[in-house]
Amino acid sequence: MTSTHNARFIEARLRGMRLARSGRMILKDVTWTVRPGERWVLAGANGAGKTQLLKVVAGSVWPTPEAPRVRQYLWRGELWRAPQGVAEQIGYLGPERQDKYERYGWNHTVEAVVGTGVHRTDIPLHALSAAERKRVTAALRRLGITPLARRPFLTLSYGERRLALLARALVSRPRLLLLDELLNGLDALNRARALRWLQSTSRSALPWVLSVHRAEDVPGAATHALILDRGRIVFRGPRARAPLARWLVEGARAPARVAPARNRRPAPGTVVVSLSAADVHLDEHVALRNLTLTVRAGECWVVHGRNGSGKTTLLRTLYGDHGVAAGGRIERAGIGPGVPLEAFQRRVALVAPHLQANHSPGLTVAEVVQSGRYASIGLNDAPSAADRAAARRAMREFAVLRLAGRTLRELSYGQLRRVLFARAWVNRPALLLLDEPFAGVDGPTQSDLQARIERLSAEGAAVVIVVHRRAEWPRCVTHELQLCGGATRYAGPVRLSRGSSRSETPTRPGR
Repeated sequence: MTSTHNARFIEARLRGMRLARSGRMILKDVTWTVRPGERWVLAGANGAGKTQLLKVVAGSVWPTPEAPRVRQYLWRGELWRAPQGVAEQIGYLGPERQDKYERYGWNHTVEAVVGTGVHRTDIPLHALSAAERKRVTAALRRLGITPLARRPFLTLSYGERRLALLARALVSRPRLLLLDELLNGLDALNRARALRWLQSTSRSALPWVLSVHRAEDVPGAATHALILDRGRIVFRGPRARAPLARWLVEGARAPARVAPARNRRPAPGTVVVSLSAADVHLDEHVALRNLTLTVRAGECWVVHGRNGSGKTTLLRTLYGDHGVAAGGRIERAGIGPGVPLEAFQRRVALVAPHLQANHSPGLTVAEVVQSGRYASIGLNDAPSAADRAAARRAMREFAVLRLAGRTLRELSYGQLRRVLFARAWVNRPALLLLDEPFAGVDGPTQSDLQARIERLSAEGAAVVIVVHRRAEWPRCVTHELQLCGGATRYAGPVRLSRGSSRSETPTRPGR
């Protein structure tokens, strides 16, 4: 690759960089250079500083203190001592951008969302020219998601949204690409699409950085690795020499000690929630078709299927976020005429990606956990002594009590996931609705959370959990529901053990 060709891309340099947030040091003495033609994987436990490091490189977060030699960029033969002037040439894709669409209700078509990458705007402000529309079409085709072009963005599954936003990043023609947990929430098909695209970049000088938690998510095209531990670099160099197995394997942890349930739960076998011949519409898109499902106390249902098959819609329908079309029916234990839905929701533990978008990043961890007492987003009134005590117990149980005074914007993705678990557990729920609960968490955290789910199930709670990987199925699973195109492909007792190697998704494409 010629130096002239490499000059088209950005070289990012950090020298002794430190980052403090709210008086706490997040990153310490980070020295790192990303050069054209290099493709880095970024690893480390939850809270190690991976996301903040990517934001520093992207130019959206400023080092402490900022100095001319701390952060520099080389582009087109010119040295830039601050991100102004090059920031628009850096593509950054992380959960926060995806959450923004949910938070603000931006529901433009996928084609329009991808097209905003051309003009580098959040929402469509300019009509696309014929040439720009061709760029969008080419990016969608390259990732294998052309059929999504006319779909409203918020009707997509979590994984489909992630690939659409990758297409958005590609049409911006970035000179440096930063991907924070790109592979989270992708089913086997879409994960293969993303990995195929990453592999194709080995023929380009485009530099990229991809943060990962799992060994199988390390692309073969990666040339280098950077490993962080509590804000410090513990390895920086060629991927072939990196001790990635130590940091990416799913670590084991002794089962957590969980306090006995305080709420009275229905007797085993009692119906907790049921759907009958249910259709669910999102805008003009039919997300669920003729679905019948009965969940009883003590049962653990695993819901699986490809991205877009209706898994998230199902959980949000059970919770009460979506209604059932005429002709179908949903019934919830204890909810009858004159009883508010909130009475049911207070008995439900909901952990889902959209909750991370719905909570204001300025809320403290304590406030978020306290809100779980009322199944609300934020608090309408000052918390009572009982609210504070219950939240304190839940935060201690999920090892986030030390984070109580921090705001959500200060947390890593994995730390925030623990906070949402604490919020969900604060009322000792009778029903767990868990949408990809282990996305973005490290191995020890996943083992800990799985143990808590299994313990609550053993105490009689009902569980409905959406996962893509069979290794994430709880040991307590009793039933499985396989969805395809919004309809039931199989519903009943679990067919195979968790350790089976059978494909986790149907062979026929889902919607």
